[in-house]
Amino acid sequence: MAASSAQAQTFQVLHAFTGGGDDGFPLAGLTVDAAGSFYGTTSGSGAGGGSNGSVFQLTPSGSDWLLKPLRNFGRSGNGPASPRAKVTIGPDGALYGTTYEGGVTGNGTVFKLQPPTHACGSFSCPWTMTVLHEFSGSDGAGPYGEVVFDHAGNLYGTTSFGGLYNCGDFSCGVVYELSPAGSGWTETVIHSFSGSPDGSVPSGGLIFDAAGNLYGVTWMGGGYYSNGGVLYKLSPSQGGVWTETILHTFGNDGNDGAMPIGTLIMDGSGNLYGTTETGGSDNGGTAYQLSQGGQYQALYNFPANSQPEDSLIFDSSGNLYGTTFTGGVNGFGTVFKLAPSHGSWIESDLHVFQASDGELPFAGIVLDSAGDLYGTAEVGGHFSGVCSGGCGTVWRITP
Repeated sequence: MAASSAQAQTFQVLHAFTGGGDDGFPLAGLTVDAAGSFYGTTSGSGAGGGSNGSVFQLTPSGSDWLLKPLRNFGRSGNGPASPRAKVTIGPDGALYGTTYEGGVTGNGTVFKLQPPTHACGSFSCPWTMTVLHEFSGSDGAGPYGEVVFDHAGNLYGTTSFGGLYNCGDFSCGVVYELSPAGSGWTETVIHSFSGSPDGSVPSGGLIFDAAGNLYGVTWMGGGYYSNGGVLYKLSPSQGGVWTETILHTFGNDGNDGAMPIGTLIMDGSGNLYGTTETGGSDNGGTAYQLSQGGQYQALYNFPANSQPEDSLIFDSSGNLYGTTFTGGVNGFGTVFKLAPSHGSWIESDLHVFQASDGELPFAGIVLDSAGDLYGTAEVGGHFSGVCSGGCGTVWRITP
């Protein structure tokens, strides 16, 4: 469980957002396609930039990287607004994503983006957007995590709020399914959270296992004595009914972490891995494992004020990587590695952010085929009048 510092890596800012045509404030992580291009979202560039977020593509070009806006969501009408999750490449090659706000009732949307069907004369020719669903509140509100497809082409996701049950001053959130139906899509709420005992505010996307079960976490709620969130499983049965099983309730033991966040990952043995924003021995959050048999283990307790905020990722050697939103010597966040060693895990910082190269990395990491790590920082980087604290960055770490 010891921590160390790793200095052999090369860190590079691939793009520093300006708050202009490239927008700003990338809250979510990146998605990489087979050709090595990256796709991401920005949540909006503020009043000076006139944007409610965008979807962008970042591609290598010799020694440089080119950022191409694919869709800017603008500020007028009832369209999608403020994406806060990464996009998913669908089975048809299109990009699918969610916006936290927008739609007629302002409760968020699910959208699809496709490239133009014919060549256009502009480098920034916008992709065609189709809104698949607008949330109304009772069927969900504030979708936060990325969507995931099953083998039949249905997509699944979570909303932070909305649903049938109230959790104090807000509704508790849902898990939803969108199914192709003719020329449109039909939404079904497959689970509404109730706060206790099954949690509230689902805080990430979902993953499937080989049997078709879904797994996710809620940021709050849980048992009678806990408000630290839960890790849950949803199992399908005949008639479209899904049964929820609570696999772990956080916060009953102070050392197990609290407020789990991000999308879980699963190894080849069926063990689940994730992070908690708070809790642990120093209340700085944890990286944890839930074994296929249901045994919970905190793999690493982060120092105070670290706040790991999103998913972990494995490399081919079994090491885990992630980010902390704050922490590090500057307090602007870190990129960390967890290496298994004789039954424990050794933590090392691959990078400590320092404002000019980004601050507050809210999202997780993606690896390319060469083992390089890529991610985003919400602010920092290019300082301008539009973004006085910096509009955020996309970065790469080469081992």
